[in-house]
Amino acid sequence: MDWITVAVLLLFGLAFLIAEVLFIPGTTLVGLVGFLLLAAGIWLGYRDLGTPAGHYALAISTVLTGLILYIGLRPKNLARFALTDVNDSRVRDVRRPDVQPGTTGRALSALRPSGTALFDDDRREVVTRGEFVSAGTPVRVLRIEQNRIVVEAA
Repeated sequence: MDWITVAVLLLFGLAFLIAEVLFIPGTTLVGLVGFLLLAAGIWLGYRDLGTPAGHYALAISTVLTGLILYIGLRPKNLARFALTDVNDSRVRDVRRPDVQPGTTGRALSALRPSGTALFDDDRREVVTRGEFVSAGTPVRVLRIEQNRIVVEAA
């Protein structure tokens, strides 16, 4: 029964190390648990089964751990798990507005003083200088202030 305990501890320790190297890279709790299980299995092998069995457990664990690390940390294998997709999407930059001063459009909602306007099939949130502009009224862009489009009735 003692050799089964040692074998199970060693197998679970190696399984946790495999999970650490292949699936959860980095020094985490899984790798630490795997190392502790291997150490406990080797210690029990020396204590319960004797010195030759402990040496075998230590040698087999060392060789298999080295093999796991070698196979798992090869650049070819790491490339399978690495994120290689390039995200080339972009966000509209407010420093380069697509609605320029002087552009005309139509108020979609009542501007009191803010609301929505339509400029060439593009809906934009706009503000007035304080005056009320009813929905459907043509508007003209006065200026762009940081991230706000200031309009007036055209």
